[in-house]
Amino acid sequence: MSNQTLPSGGTKQRPALFFVLTVMLIGLFLWKVFATAHEYSMRTEQVMTMLFDAGMVLGLFAVKNSGPKAVWWTALIAGIGMFAIRLTGDAAWWTGRLTYSIN
Repeated sequence: MSNQTLPSGGTKQRPALFFVLTVMLIGLFLWKVFATAHEYSMRTEQVMTMLFDAGMVLGLFAVKNSGPKAVWWTALIAGIGMFAIRLTGDAAWWTGRLTYSIN
């Protein structure tokens, strides 16, 4: 066992994981807002995507104190926004995207 001392909050600092999660959450949210979906996902892909997004949001809470609060709040809003997009309609529920068109 290593003799690592913990910061005053009692948790390890993980700045690399913090920034990876925040960039992924914010980037995926922007992708889902601006990219148009052209086909529905299979049910398994839909559920897997929702579980992956939920896992990233939960992981964000694990690294809450590892970076700037403004970035953390932005990523949290983006993570919640990805689930809010799915509530805007039937196509959004299946695709996870804000817009859908058949081309």
